[in-house]
Amino acid sequence: MLHPGAADCCAEPGTKWTYCGGATAILGRLISNGTGEDLLAYCRRVLFDPLGFGPVDWAKGVGDGQYRAASGLRLLPRDLLKIGELVRAGGAWGGRQIVPRDWLTRVLAPAVVMENGGRYGYQWYLGASFAAVLPHPERWAAGIGWGGQRLYVFPALDLVVAQYCGNYDKPAAEQRRINDAIIDEVVLPGI
Repeated sequence: MLHPGAADCCAEPGTKWTYCGGATAILGRLISNGTGEDLLAYCRRVLFDPLGFGPVDWAKGVGDGQYRAASGLRLLPRDLLKIGELVRAGGAWGGRQIVPRDWLTRVLAPAVVMENGGRYGYQWYLGASFAAVLPHPERWAAGIGWGGQRLYVFPALDLVVAQYCGNYDKPAAEQRRINDAIIDEVVLPGI
């Protein structure tokens, strides 16, 4: 007999969304194996150093000593904002194309609709904010981490917002409510 939800894991690709940190861990391992570099060294070479990042801390797995691609990366807020600015600028930074523009277009395109109606690209959440001061919902792409860590890119507003929170003991719905209130009731009305 299948366990509850087992049928969901066998759905056709692009038809059912479930967060899976294991998939991100596999991506990290593929990058490391494919480049012959550990994940942090690769990220420093192709992204962190070209963007002028400060100190970076990335937790490693206890059993395998590999960098935890799905969690544990700690960046300075200004450096997280640089990633958002890079995305907003179509992959360019300082007059140099760091990430191919067509790749960003692809990863920021909806790949699947989530149960809550939101959309998910490749490692990016896609949605809209409904601030009362706006004449229409404002579309965003976001990196969303546990505890309230978020990076929003609002392309039409030419705006990037980084949020750092420590609400690790709160349910996901409560984390989302707090982050949404900051965006909808503080940031967007202030523009």
